[in-house]
Amino acid sequence: MTPPARLQAAIDIFEQLQATKQPADRLLRDWARAHRFAGSKDRAAIAERVFTLLRHRFYFAWRMQSDSARAAVIVSLVAEGKAEELGALFDGSRYGPSPLTEAEISQVASPPSDRAPLYVLGEYPEFLQPELQRAFGENLLAETTALAVRAPVDLRVNPLRACRNEILTQLQAEGYDAGPTKFSPHGIRIPSGTGLSSLSRHSLFEAGAFEFQDEAAQIASLLARARPGERVLDLAAGAGGKSLALAAEMENRGEIDACDIDGKRLAGLEPRATRAGVSIIRTHVLRGVAPQGPYDLVFVDAPCSGTGVWRRQPELKMRLTEDRLAELVAVQDRLLDQAAVRVRPGGRLVYATCSVLPRENEDRLAAFHARHPRFRIQNAAALWRETGAATGLSSPDDFFHASPYVTGTDGFFAGVFVLPET
Repeated sequence: MTPPARLQAAIDIFEQLQATKQPADRLLRDWARAHRFAGSKDRAAIAERVFTLLRHRFYFAWRMQSDSARAAVIVSLVAEGKAEELGALFDGSRYGPSPLTEAEISQVASPPSDRAPLYVLGEYPEFLQPELQRAFGENLLAETTALAVRAPVDLRVNPLRACRNEILTQLQAEGYDAGPTKFSPHGIRIPSGTGLSSLSRHSLFEAGAFEFQDEAAQIASLLARARPGERVLDLAAGAGGKSLALAAEMENRGEIDACDIDGKRLAGLEPRATRAGVSIIRTHVLRGVAPQGPYDLVFVDAPCSGTGVWRRQPELKMRLTEDRLAELVAVQDRLLDQAAVRVRPGGRLVYATCSVLPRENEDRLAAFHARHPRFRIQNAAALWRETGAATGLSSPDDFFHASPYVTGTDGFFAGVFVLPET
């Protein structure tokens, strides 16, 4: 493909992303399958351009005073120092974008004279500013800027199949810039870069030695303190990553009921469990009421805004609305109420989100506690010390908070409650 053709492909894909709920990586994969003529370098260049547009959507729109895909591509090239090449790239060729208009030329030459608003500098939807201010205070810009940077690849070594040092040694010997994660005793981190897609085809992955899971999610699973022989409910299991992590902590002894309303996502858990050497997970596609319990542990990894994973899924920024956030809050409250009646006396309830918004996190647990006052919050830092991890967690309250700026992980939140026996 020619450079102009690559740009037009990026424009077309970005326009599709604005009109669909499909994840960006999946849409890019489907585009590649439908355009077999695009070589590996073409696909990589187009994907890189699309993710750049997504990560810097608000600045690009402000800079060009337009939220169109074409305007975003133009200013992305300007940001790369290629303003002088715009005429050659927007050449009107058969597969390339049409020539720049007079208005576009003028906008490139005359950027806005006023200072960019804070939401533009921080690359987040403007309506979220009060919530993000609550979450981050004076670190708002540093935190949101960190959420706009490409994320590393984190692996969770499966202790049922291998130990971390062995996997680290092998990956390093193969040339991967791999190192241990700071907090999780099972985690391996590899900086973002080219060639990492091969990890999903690696013999170690196929043998169940590791799974892809951000370190923050690993920490949340460890805070649940799942023990061998317990009965566990994963109430919103999704693709089952937390269920697999809990099963490993339980040494594959006990029972885990993994539930979700999305049967397609849940269907992938059974082969993953087989690969990981896990036999204690039963999957349930929810058509009504979840299994009744009682359970020693109920884990609620609630559907949320995904604000904490903007590094990995920057398209979520442009899809979140106030109405959608209100819908998610209602779902979170409902799941917490369903979880509460399934915890046995003496059992634990874990609520987790990949969100950084207090409205989805602390506010939900405050409301939950008002409805279910018998539950008692457990201090996350103290629970973490019980795991024996070498690096401690600090928190301004009883909950676990994570963000790229503070912990170097995805944005994440978790709270652990216990239901007293009397």
